[in-house]
Amino acid sequence: MSGHQAQQTIHVDGEWRAAASGALRDILDPADAKPFAQVAEGGVPDTDAAVEAARHAFDHGQWPRTPVTERAALLRRVADLLVRDREKLGLLESRDAGKTLEEGRVDIDCVADAFRYFADLVVAEGGGRVVDAGSDDIHSVVVHEPVGVCAMITPWNYPLLQASWKVAPALAAGNTFVLKPSEITPLTTVALIELLVEAGLPAGVANLVTGPGHSVGARLAEHPGVDLVSFTGGLASGTKVAQAAALTVKKVALELGGKNPNVVFADSCATEEGFDTAVDQALNAAFIHSGQVCSAGSRLIIEESVRDRFVAELVRRAELIRLGRGTEEGVECGPLVSAEQREKTEGYVAAALAEGAVLRTGGARPDPSDRLPATGYFYEPTVLDQCHREMRVVREEVFGPVLTVETFRTEDEAVALANDTEYGLAGGVWTADAGRARRVAGRLRHGTVWINDFHPYLPQAEWGGFGKSGVGRELGPAGLAEYRETKHVYQNLAPKPVRWFAG
Repeated sequence: MSGHQAQQTIHVDGEWRAAASGALRDILDPADAKPFAQVAEGGVPDTDAAVEAARHAFDHGQWPRTPVTERAALLRRVADLLVRDREKLGLLESRDAGKTLEEGRVDIDCVADAFRYFADLVVAEGGGRVVDAGSDDIHSVVVHEPVGVCAMITPWNYPLLQASWKVAPALAAGNTFVLKPSEITPLTTVALIELLVEAGLPAGVANLVTGPGHSVGARLAEHPGVDLVSFTGGLASGTKVAQAAALTVKKVALELGGKNPNVVFADSCATEEGFDTAVDQALNAAFIHSGQVCSAGSRLIIEESVRDRFVAELVRRAELIRLGRGTEEGVECGPLVSAEQREKTEGYVAAALAEGAVLRTGGARPDPSDRLPATGYFYEPTVLDQCHREMRVVREEVFGPVLTVETFRTEDEAVALANDTEYGLAGGVWTADAGRARRVAGRLRHGTVWINDFHPYLPQAEWGGFGKSGVGRELGPAGLAEYRETKHVYQNLAPKPVRWFAG
């Protein structure tokens, strides 16, 4: 953060300010639990001021009426600024969220890609869809307009990336917004607003309130001046957002996580290369960012005939994962984001063991060392074997480095297990049989299905889930459509009396 006092992290109508209450919040480094930054702790008055600014900028400002090419040019300038500040922002994301520095750098690259994608997408569109009304005297066209004031509530695991998935399409479509990042990882979101200002975004278009969900987030969801609320986070909070938004019948987009299966068929492990790849990808699926990923492949569903060998090798490699402060060279896995998140993870593991799961590795806090401060929120990569569907750890999203193992014998059984979840965000299928790959992918009730891969996404392809994983989609053309209203304009070029009534 730069260009203003660190405690003035609320941005309203082009000005940085402190919280109306004067309250502050320390931001902790999860590697040692020590504060390294401070932000304003906003509340309802700050939120109301931000919505008022966004409302005025939309109703009376120029941004919604700015030519598409100019809006796209600004998004591209933001992408260039992100590239310029890649190292600084990647480091800030690493310290704030606990992820490795390399993960932080990759996140910044993906953020820049999102801004460029939506800039290109909005420029490539035509001037509306002409509808044939069956007469040369009628001109009928369907056009897309910005939805208005957008409230955006983002999570703590991918602070800047998740913000970009909302901010970039919202701006491309001509909206104004109020953004509320997670109160525990707000720093790169503050930096993003700074870059938007530097790129020349008019005052009032982008507004930011740093503060807790129970006040700022709740007020945004219910506020009558908000036209759309886009929320990424947990199921319980997302349900509250939807209920509050329903009172004013505003548009709602929700991404609420997943309990994602990684299905491994024996034929994918028939060669040494195939076996090595499947094991490696199972580790990536479960333990990237300490499992704090909505699409984490936390359910390994493996064919019984290769289960013993596969799990043994998986455990061996999991025990070699190098834990540490994310900014240190060679570290492969950082801490959990908070003490609360680690305690939640510990609770799930304890419940699983009580329900009959077999602990193959992990399941504890690592011994403190120079690399692992005792005060940090570290937790060992954990593999729980002999799991079944009735266990909480199999049904519910842990958001920690915990992998459960289930087995199957037939293709139908594999599909049934993979679909046996209230969520439906993502899933992976590993097989050397192309026909089986297509069959299983087609039967899985998940918004993204990877075949012989796990985790990659494309900004031009929609992201979102089935069931309790949420409603709506981010990224791709549908991600832009979330931030638009559709209007039909019907023009009679040769109006005549209808004579419906005799007169």
